Amino acid sequence: MKMAALGLQHLLAMYAGAILVPLIVGAELGLTTEQLTYLVAIDILMCGIATLLQVMNSKYIGIGLPVVLGCTFTAVAPMIAIGGQYGISAIYGAIIVSGLFVFLISGFFGKLVRFFPPVVTGSVVTIIGITLIPVAINNLGGGEGAADFGSFANIALGFGTLLFIILMYRFTTGFVKSISILIGLGAGTIAAGFMGRVDFSAVAEASYFHMVHPFYFGTPTFEWSAIITMILVAMVSLVESTGVYFALGDITKKKLTEKDLSKGYRAEGLAILLGGIFNAFQYTAFSQNVGLMQMTGVKKRSVIVITGSMLVVLGFIPKIAAVTTIIPTSVLGGAMLAMFGMVVAQGIKMLGAVISESTENSMIIACSVGMGLGVTVVPELFDILPSSLQILTSNGIVAGSVTAIVLNIIFNRTPRRKTETGELAKEV
Repeated sequence: MKMAALGLQHLLAMYAGAILVPLIVGAELGLTTEQLTYLVAIDILMCGIATLLQVMNSKYIGIGLPVVLGCTFTAVAPMIAIGGQYGISAIYGAIIVSGLFVFLISGFFGKLVRFFPPVVTGSVVTIIGITLIPVAINNLGGGEGAADFGSFANIALGFGTLLFIILMYRFTTGFVKSISILIGLGAGTIAAGFMGRVDFSAVAEASYFHMVHPFYFGTPTFEWSAIITMILVAMVSLVESTGVYFALGDITKKKLTEKDLSKGYRAEGLAILLGGIFNAFQYTAFSQNVGLMQMTGVKKRSVIVITGSMLVVLGFIPKIAAVTTIIPTSVLGGAMLAMFGMVVAQGIKMLGAVISESTENSMIIACSVGMGLGVTVVPELFDILPSSLQILTSNGIVAGSVTAIVLNIIFNRTPRRKTETGELAKEV
């Protein structure tokens, strides 16, 4: 019973992050309530499978650490852009190829990590948070194009949810604090229910059990620009996961080898590939569960096996998934503002350690974040380019990420100019 309770704690800690990605992407792509229910259910199920793949320690698959995998927020804005340009089938075509790519390069990804130092990953994470804030604000107002956008009820629910989350975060500790966003979503939905703004028909109509269907949203299509975008997202997610692997290795006193990392990357690639086939998303290791492990002091893999198994079981029950779809858009927006703001804060934290190291790093951050934000605000800047290229150039995350990678190579990976004495030129 104790092990089950510990497993449930980990499930609750990652649940808000897991369901928000399908809810946001599905809403932006205009999916029906039935489709959205399926998307959330299959996402929960595949998070469980991805976690179990990573926890196992076979000869070729799984890093063998108590890792919980969930949908990466890095992929949200790119998926919305791809879906808007080419349709949902192109999203899954790109995810499938990116998963296959990660699986194939898993053996030597460690050699590519040097192209993703903290100055690059910190810039990318910051850009991701900044570019997602407008999505949160639009939802807080009731959803872009909504007839009652910006109404008093929407504003009250959105900011009320945000205030509730802030108060929970300030006046609670431990596990309750770690699930403050999940509690906030529940409180906001209850308040909306008293205002008559919650429709329970989706829950009433949802079945208690369903079978999963490969390619539920149709045969995947393959657009090279979408594929490049999702491969880039996958690479950034792998870097994020690497940090979690080392953190857990330190907690569990396990010295990670290159072979261990390769098995971890391979499991992640396989999880992404399966996610594309069954219409889920890309995955990354969730750091919030690492924090929970540090709080509880329990670091057994068996606990995470229980968490993964619970997620798989829940994924077969659409009735539970349907509950998440009744969350009003404005309530969702309030929680998203907090979550995406935390993404920005995490990016700033990562950059804080490197920005003072050199003026070159400051220039990398300035140009990449500026490019990411600028392209997000003015996506029509590159309208003159072919539409196949615009999915790359009009996406702030991709534009900013590529800028960071290229500038890092120019400033930090190429030989510096030498002086007449043969010494490296130094900053004045």
